Amino acid sequence: MLNDTNIQALSRRSFLVTTGAFSVAVAFGSVPTSETASAAGPFSPNAWVTIGEDNIVTIVAPMVEMGQGVRTSLPLILAEDLDADWSKVRISETPDNAQVYGNPGFNMQLTTVGSFSVTGYYEKLRLTGAQARKVLIANAATAWNVPASELTTEPGMVVHAKSKRKISYGDIAKTATVPNPLPEVTKADLKPSSQFRLIGKDTGRIDVPLKVNGTAQYGIDTQLPGMLYASVLFPQVQYESAEQIDDAAAKAVPGVVKIVTLPSGVGVIAETIDAAMKAKGLLKVTWTKKTPAQTYNPDRVLQDYRAIAADWSQTGVDMVKIGDADAAVKGAAKVITADYFSDHVSHMCMEPLNVTARVDNGTIDIWSGNQSPGTMKILGMVVGKTTPDKVHVHTQLLGGGFGRRSDGDDTIMALILALNVPGKPVKMIWNREDDIRNDKLRPLTAQRIEIGLDADNNIVGWRQRIVNESYLARILPPDLWAKIKQDIVSGGGGEMSYAVKNHRVEWVRSARGIDVGAWRGIAAGYTKFAIETMMDEIAAIKKTDPLDYRLAMLKDAPRAANVLKRAAEMSNYKTKRNGRAVGIAYSDALHSHTAVAAEVSVDTKSGQIKVHHLWAAVDAGKAVQPKNIVAQIKSAMTFGLGAALLEQMAIKDGVMQATNFDSYPVLRMSDVPPMEVAVISTDDPPTGIGEAGVPAVAPAIASAVAQLTGKRLRHLPMTPDRVKQSLG
Repeated sequence: MLNDTNIQALSRRSFLVTTGAFSVAVAFGSVPTSETASAAGPFSPNAWVTIGEDNIVTIVAPMVEMGQGVRTSLPLILAEDLDADWSKVRISETPDNAQVYGNPGFNMQLTTVGSFSVTGYYEKLRLTGAQARKVLIANAATAWNVPASELTTEPGMVVHAKSKRKISYGDIAKTATVPNPLPEVTKADLKPSSQFRLIGKDTGRIDVPLKVNGTAQYGIDTQLPGMLYASVLFPQVQYESAEQIDDAAAKAVPGVVKIVTLPSGVGVIAETIDAAMKAKGLLKVTWTKKTPAQTYNPDRVLQDYRAIAADWSQTGVDMVKIGDADAAVKGAAKVITADYFSDHVSHMCMEPLNVTARVDNGTIDIWSGNQSPGTMKILGMVVGKTTPDKVHVHTQLLGGGFGRRSDGDDTIMALILALNVPGKPVKMIWNREDDIRNDKLRPLTAQRIEIGLDADNNIVGWRQRIVNESYLARILPPDLWAKIKQDIVSGGGGEMSYAVKNHRVEWVRSARGIDVGAWRGIAAGYTKFAIETMMDEIAAIKKTDPLDYRLAMLKDAPRAANVLKRAAEMSNYKTKRNGRAVGIAYSDALHSHTAVAAEVSVDTKSGQIKVHHLWAAVDAGKAVQPKNIVAQIKSAMTFGLGAALLEQMAIKDGVMQATNFDSYPVLRMSDVPPMEVAVISTDDPPTGIGEAGVPAVAPAIASAVAQLTGKRLRHLPMTPDRVKQSLG
């Protein structure tokens, strides 16, 4: 939390933009006020925009770039209502000031997760752009001595049609002042979509050329004068600590500077990364054997979870509660029940975790590709025992995130190491094995669904229980977690758009000593699998086509029905294939409407499922960048496909059995089928995209398998062994 001095200084330079029930505080930072006459250098009408005399407009991109395109889409949204010339736009580095740049759709946090970026910032950035545009118009009106109402803009220019005069934003910046009071901005000041020049157009992504030509800077590329390097020896089981350390041989390696005992590991600081890694390999450590994870075996845990899921007398937390599902199920003419399971899944980011940290005379600097600059700043304050103004987070591009780079466990280690060599930057790099064995996996999960049907096999009640470990209980302060209790990351995704009057979803936390994390698509990746496969089963009971049944259940949700119809049309869903079938599924995760159709075949001898083609239709409201949405849906479907068919982290007595890409199965390029994506853009507010393609893939595949074999698969991944077992 900012200290009082910073809060007061910030509030004196703030203005409030009000739009009905929506308010945004936009801070000026160090912008000159009306008392300071003209701008001597670049002109900043607010904290988000800086305009140079050379017409270069620099816009802050508050969210981090990990391949989802936000360093293009977010500035582009602001540039639209600023009426900036996009060719003159440049993007500033990712900030670490959550009070100014925090996401209004995510509790004002500077955290890039949950596909909240465009969703959370869309209206705020448009209003901010419109506010800056009004400031420019006001300055031009003063210079020309004409009413501001007579002025309009075109990209990068203020125009006075009556006198046929134009002035560039750069020329205005030479003498511009910030009006006091500032012009009020409301939704009425925003462009109608018919006038959009940037939003809805396929503008090239800013980060792509840098990645193609090799100049893109990731965390692992950090180079600083006098930099030291660090490598960490980890225990094989989470949270074991070093009981005895023989470091004589490690210290003898030329270039070794210091050996540091960490809460769960032993760090080596050296002059080169080679020396650090060599010394790490020579450490002899005896680890304590007292952690709960020592007895962790997924098969045994899943049996326990299954029993908990079936026992409604055990206390859980309601995630969804509509009507009285318990009474409806108990009074139903028929009850159908099914258990679902999903294994641990690893993040497998291409860039292993790495952090560079420096502690110098009370100032802390952190360089990393992270998903949450705000969190890293807080960790710097806590570990360094200092104030926020002394902590600076420099966020670079991420070589894959998917939820893994938001926690900061790596940052804590790097900070501890840096504290041991004051004034020196320390670059800590985990090798691939470190990264995989210390991953925070998607939770191992068991689910029970009980559905009450009437005499005509219509749903009268639906109740669902989800059992797994909590992500939020680990990352949130204990007092905050005690108040929240719900975990949408581990137990969410149970909401549905289908017309079910009595619906209850309950989540039960069952901790077993293995940390879990957020993984692309979070809980919806497995909860939608259970929901959608059950919809197929009820359709079969009603002797109705799965698509037709869904459309009937979505009669009051036209946008949902529309994407299903579009996916069915794209895939020629009802056309019979020889030896193949097309399954279809729907997801409303992230408040977006996504339908996926999958053309599938099954080798009944080997149990191998082959996906020949995937189609998706997505309605995520206003499509800011349509081609980028296509790219994100394809990327997310690839994740969904891997988790559906082959990805699983085996664990034995708390030890992750995979150590690299040779032992953890991931999709190869040859495994990825052709994909087609239809983007349906509407005038509704934008909703989440980056994860929206994950949840519907697995149930679409399972639906096709059921058509081909008559068997229902309920355990992810649907491996050949599990397919053969289902076939008997």
